[in-house]
Amino acid sequence: MERLKNEFLAELSQSLISHPDKESILNDYDAHLDELFVTLYTLEDESEIRDQVYSRFGTPKEIADMWKEELSVTPSKMKWLFVAVNICLFVGGAILTIAHNLLDWGWLTKVWNQLTSFPIVIALIYSFFWALLGYEIGRGFGHKGRKLMKGTFLIALLPNILLMILTVFKIIPHEWFSPLLTESFIGICIIFTILLYPICLISYRWGKKASV
Repeated sequence: MERLKNEFLAELSQSLISHPDKESILNDYDAHLDELFVTLYTLEDESEIRDQVYSRFGTPKEIADMWKEELSVTPSKMKWLFVAVNICLFVGGAILTIAHNLLDWGWLTKVWNQLTSFPIVIALIYSFFWALLGYEIGRGFGHKGRKLMKGTFLIALLPNILLMILTVFKIIPHEWFSPLLTESFIGICIIFTILLYPICLISYRWGKKASV
């Protein structure tokens, strides 16, 4: 198995050529190969072991191609992509809220009533967005993505904080959010806001594991 591991890493090293994270990638796969070989100790056929390695990780060339492709996804692009998506969600919600309160459109009232009938669903869908943020950063940047995740989380959270301030100080009329602003919904919002970072962190670790 040691010979097979050395061949795999040597081929991976050659395929990565001048990748800036080459050494880190090789170290990661060195450790993960050791972990995999522990579970394959009963196998004696080298070709079967190689098939298991390729099935789990892909060929060295496939791995190198994946890492080269991810070079085009810079931390800055990833961060501002999620910030922009979160802003779009808020802008879309703001337009819907303003239109519902200022325009007497029957179909819009029906849409609003349907959306506000299940506040827990809104909270769960929004939590999925934050889980996706953590997962994609973990999958795309591995162990180097944690700082990026924290920065993206803080910036993307600003619209949430701004909305809370505007609502608490009644700059936005409370009746605009009827029937959402109930004690139960406010409680749900507080709980989900507290849980957003743990959701991001767990998803980040999951994505980091999936990147290997």
